[in-house]
Amino acid sequence: MFVSGLVSVSLFIYAITGVSGFTVTTTNANVKTKEGEGADLTCSYSADFGSDARVEWKFVDKKGSQTYVYYKGQATTQYRDKVTVFGSNLRFNKVTRKDTGEYVCVVSGNNKFGEVKVMLTVLVPASPPLCRVPQTVTTGKAALLTCHDNDGSPPPTYKWYKDVTLLPEDPKLFPAFKNFTYKMDPKNGNLEFPAVSKADTGSYSCEAVNEAGPPQRSKVHKFEVRDINTGGIVAGVIVAILLLVLLAFGLWYANKKGYLPSDKSKPSVVYQPPSVYGGEDDEDGEFRQKSSFVV
Repeated sequence: MFVSGLVSVSLFIYAITGVSGFTVTTTNANVKTKEGEGADLTCSYSADFGSDARVEWKFVDKKGSQTYVYYKGQATTQYRDKVTVFGSNLRFNKVTRKDTGEYVCVVSGNNKFGEVKVMLTVLVPASPPLCRVPQTVTTGKAALLTCHDNDGSPPPTYKWYKDVTLLPEDPKLFPAFKNFTYKMDPKNGNLEFPAVSKADTGSYSCEAVNEAGPPQRSKVHKFEVRDINTGGIVAGVIVAILLLVLLAFGLWYANKKGYLPSDKSKPSVVYQPPSVYGGEDDEDGEFRQKSSFVV
């Protein structure tokens, strides 16, 4: 009856508090601090792990790679001058933007283990973003305008301006922009035109903003949409035809005047020396001296 009573009490406490054995918790799972300042990452665990529980801290970067910060009772080499461990808590003396990421507190003891994750965000204001805007695009063609900032932490969101007008994220929701067909992604900063028109011509700039500082605007870039130059294409074709006609006439005229090498072969001439018995004048076979003979 006594044991049954203890079990009932334990179940009652668990039902009310939601706390079970072998728990690892933190007082702040999302820590934010400015670059150059300190930061405390807390970790606590239940007594079930025992008095000699083992505590470790791991860092997981944006790519998913893991690195030990605190291991076997001491800070690892790369963190030795950067962090201090008091109890099971981890304190950064001074953070940089590279410290942004997820930290995992792992506790093991009595053949059990548990963990808790703490997200550390080092606040870095956005810088003036870099934009890539094509200078000219032909009517009806697709166009992509990009905007990005590598410095801001957390990653900034983006807005686009045409001339001095802020472009809404979804133009279909605003009557003044119902004729615009662009698509905007505020997370990656892309402004995409599936098929540009003359109305899209203008001066474009983008803005990056995060919670660490004021908005930052990019340089202004001119974007021009041009119609297809049909007259120029026709004129080019006509000029090409005229050049071909002139070339053909020139070749014909040069050939007629004999300026070009002829392929006709000259008739071969075979030299046949006069017979020693004479020709037509020596029908009798006698040798007769001619006046051209010289001794």
